[in-house]
Amino acid sequence: MKKRLISMALAVALGLSLTACSSGTATQPDGGEESTAPQTQASTAPADSDAAESDLQYVKDKGTLVVGMTDFAPMDYKDENGGWIGFDADMAKAFAESLGVEVEFLEINWDNKLMELDTKGIDVIWNGMTITDEVTEGASVSEPYCKNGQVVVLPADKAEDYQTVESLSGLNFAVENGSAGAEQLDLLDLTYVAKTTQADALMEVASGASDACVIDLLMAGAMIGEGTSYPELTYTVQLNSEDYGVAFRQGSDLTEAFNSFWKDAYDAGTVMEVATTYGVQESIIEK
Repeated sequence: MKKRLISMALAVALGLSLTACSSGTATQPDGGEESTAPQTQASTAPADSDAAESDLQYVKDKGTLVVGMTDFAPMDYKDENGGWIGFDADMAKAFAESLGVEVEFLEINWDNKLMELDTKGIDVIWNGMTITDEVTEGASVSEPYCKNGQVVVLPADKAEDYQTVESLSGLNFAVENGSAGAEQLDLLDLTYVAKTTQADALMEVASGASDACVIDLLMAGAMIGEGTSYPELTYTVQLNSEDYGVAFRQGSDLTEAFNSFWKDAYDAGTVMEVATTYGVQESIIEK
């Protein structure tokens, strides 16, 4: 009988022990409760999540900063050896160096720039990019660093007839697809053919395939007129004023890193030194 009572007591004790294990808490010597393993895992999750969401750490881990751009002098273009140079290109190299990584330049379809960024095909859009509503809604954008505008380019011997916006009606334009220039032509309801790059748009006019094109003022300063690649072309009407910025993924901590880098580079005189090399010093926004 006594053995039977002991067996029953052990069974009850075992049951209570199993119940305590399944409750998710354990009793401490002082009568309080301590968290179980699942709660401990939950408390460390935010730290792991934050690390995974750091664009800065992502770039450092892979060792490269991939810059999405197009052929756009004087911001990004190739030298005689096929290497990328230009104001934006040189500053991108300096930014990558400040992060301790290599820079990689990737020519992209400008109309797909935000998709390339979102899918991590590139880490940054840096190519004389106009800050627009579309860009600010789809990316994290740096503080503006350069002033610009969209201008109408056409043969110099026809420039006298096209000095106002109203006079542009009837011209057939070429423009880079998805660019700020295309946006201006859409607003004015003017006819155009979309090209892959601004350089292609210039070639359309130089060859006579289009009457005029719309490109960035900075590019016009470097590419058309006496002593340039297109001495027979000039620009007349400036359609707008705009600012350039650098775009990172939404919520990216690279944006803050860039803004800090740019201020330091400006204060050190590096920005203006590089800008003077490429003739864009008058367009740099003072910090």
